[in-house]
Amino acid sequence: MSRRFKCIMCGRLFPEGQGVLISRGGLTLTFHSGRCAYRFLKLLFERADERCVLDVARSLASELEKVLELRKAKVQKRI
Repeated sequence: MSRRFKCIMCGRLFPEGQGVLISRGGLTLTFHSGRCAYRFLKLLFERADERCVLDVARSLASELEKVLELRKAKVQKRI
């Protein structure tokens, strides 16, 4: 029988292989759906210290924009 996890946002139980699990530094966050994960991350982003979050958010956004540009360039080359 598979392991079962409990969503930290709504309390719903879900089996291993479903839901969203985030582990970092000995902390494991479990969410039964992307919607619950989104709600948690939105609260985390709103409550976290701006100095910590903004630098990481800017660098991640920049990195993701570069990846999107590379994908777009690959699609344009094929045409």
